[in-house]
Amino acid sequence: MLGVEWRFVKAVLVGETITARVEITGVRDDTPICTLATTVRNGKGEVCLTGTAVTHTVPLR
Repeated sequence: MLGVEWRFVKAVLVGETITARVEITGVRDDTPICTLATTVRNGKGEVCLTGTAVTHTVPLR
């Protein structure tokens, strides 16, 4: 992981079920670096975390 920028917008309780979603929003052509959009929702579908991450990945073979 090269960097993250997350906003925690709603508390999550102990034992609460959450769902995480990660979407690739950008891939560099010159090096295996990806930008990801990240979201975590609680059981009611409310957003609890939103943000971005930049990762160094392994090239697919």
